[in-house]
Amino acid sequence: MPSPVPPTGATAASARAHARAAVEEAWGAAGERPREEDLIDLSLVVSEMVTNAIRHGGGLTGFEVSVERDGVRLAVSDRSDAVPDGAYGIGGFPRTHGGNGYGWPLINRLAEEVTVRHRPRGGKTISARVPLRPALAQDPTGPARARSGAAGGSSPSEDASAGHA
Repeated sequence: MPSPVPPTGATAASARAHARAAVEEAWGAAGERPREEDLIDLSLVVSEMVTNAIRHGGGLTGFEVSVERDGVRLAVSDRSDAVPDGAYGIGGFPRTHGGNGYGWPLINRLAEEVTVRHRPRGGKTISARVPLRPALAQDPTGPARARSGAAGGSSPSEDASAGHA
């Protein structure tokens, strides 16, 4: 079920807090927690979507968070009919930076199923889905080993046996 936050006075910070609280509530009820790096991606996507609505979309008119089994669906509405400039391509970054221009490529890089839908009475809603994965069990060799394993690195037993055929 979507969890709306009132747009009046909403900021990127309040939207981030709302999204994180919704995830913690849903995942905590299941006795799990998502990976911290996925929560960071969620925070970045929420920040960019809400900031874009405030700065470029004539103001935030709606914000919804729907926590799913393996992700979070976000919907941000604003007053503008203008579609974000896709001149850099999905996930691409501009070669130069004139003070803005990184938000939309960042959203497309970190999120899935990014859509823009015009609303019948004007404005638009941008939806995106940010994937969430369960946190890894604590690795007894420490956080550095857990991170390298999570990124596709080898396990301690694989390291020890590498080259010992």
